[in-house]
Amino acid sequence: MQQINPLELSQWLSDTTRPNPLLLDVREVAEYEICHIDGSQLVPMNTIPSRFSELDEEATIVVICHHGMRSYQVASFLERQGFANVINLHGGIARWAEEVDVAMARY
Repeated sequence: MQQINPLELSQWLSDTTRPNPLLLDVREVAEYEICHIDGSQLVPMNTIPSRFSELDEEATIVVICHHGMRSYQVASFLERQGFANVINLHGGIARWAEEVDVAMARY
């Protein structure tokens, strides 16, 4: 399982020479509405089994949650389903708010 820290992801997203990954936020709607990374797609964890067919198996996917545990579980699930390029955001949105976007609302 690949992991990426918030600073590495921030650098990747600002690098115009490489395509952005799909940012898959697996938190609940209320959590996402409080704060999220721009460009992320909300697919709550409990809907992943019924919606993973909507995702491109060849795309690079960075899975995001609050601290990294739910996203790790979803990333593992996607890997078992045949997705080749799945990365977990280590520390989740909480660490993103601490290291990258200090103005981001927190909960």
